[in-house]
Amino acid sequence: MFYRDAGELKTSYAQEQAIFPVALDRRAVIGVVCAGALMPLVAGPYWLGSILLPFLILSLAAIGLNILTGYAGQLSLGSGAFMAVGAYAAVNLVIRLPMLPFPVSFALAGLVAGAVGLAFGLLSLRIRGFYVAVATLAAQFFIEWICTHIPWLVLNTPSGVVSTPTLFLFGFAFSSVPSRYLVAFVAVVVLALLAKNLVRSSAGRALMAVRDHETAAELTGVDTARAKLTAFAVSGFYCGVAGALWSFLYLGTVEIEAFSLHRSFQILFMIIIGGLGSILGSFLGAAFIVLLPVAIANAAVLFGGALKPDVLANLELMIFGALIVSFLIIEPNGLARLAVKAKERLRRWPLAY
Repeated sequence: MFYRDAGELKTSYAQEQAIFPVALDRRAVIGVVCAGALMPLVAGPYWLGSILLPFLILSLAAIGLNILTGYAGQLSLGSGAFMAVGAYAAVNLVIRLPMLPFPVSFALAGLVAGAVGLAFGLLSLRIRGFYVAVATLAAQFFIEWICTHIPWLVLNTPSGVVSTPTLFLFGFAFSSVPSRYLVAFVAVVVLALLAKNLVRSSAGRALMAVRDHETAAELTGVDTARAKLTAFAVSGFYCGVAGALWSFLYLGTVEIEAFSLHRSFQILFMIIIGGLGSILGSFLGAAFIVLLPVAIANAAVLFGGALKPDVLANLELMIFGALIVSFLIIEPNGLARLAVKAKERLRRWPLAY
């Protein structure tokens, strides 16, 4: 048996393309994007509003955390808090400044969350490792306290829960499930492409250098302080936009319970299962987290309703924990690495003889 080795020297770009055809990857991405855009024509309200919509928004939040943790190596337990900042900033901008188009309001909300992330990122310049995670955990509790103790942020609502208004753009109301899905879809596609370009740029290489060895990166001329602050700011921006989308498009309300510590751990689980340092892994991890409860609920039907809801909830948590441990032991790079291995085997298979 003979296999063409991906690492052997080639004399032309065409030979490289024969093993790793970049064009095929681009066609696959274009195909997925087109399929996602056409999904409202084939999927019902349940799949669009209860499965695909949360999948897209959580994927965006996972991309934000992956930039910080997967690419820059800064462990964060406060992504839920940055989502909350974006949600509360967005509802205030949309209601208090109705003359702004809602995409602008959402972008400004992301910038506010990015500024908050930058502020807490300043701590990473003095501390490292586990202590950075503790600092972001403190940010989670601090932001939760602010959102529940400043009435202005919740528009002086006694219950602390703000109902989000219907979004309008050029006279069109985004109130139906398909229209809300398309808003989330466009936002995620645009920001995912920006994230992909970021990690391929010199700034992205600086992030990975800090992740791999901060001291060596600094000795080779990398501005480690700037790289860390950039990672915190970009991560906060992505999580902030995701929080705004989550409140306006999925929940219909802004409430702090939706952005608790549980949400931060959920997003962390996504990038661990999907793959650290991978944009694709963010989507795979979000799909797994969203679809697993549905699969467990459907599997419970086979038992004739013998499993109680509390048992199902605990079973879901047990499966999450077992899978995280399994991925850390067997394949630390998660589902994204498994997908790459499968793709490489499929590409090499016709070349074997």
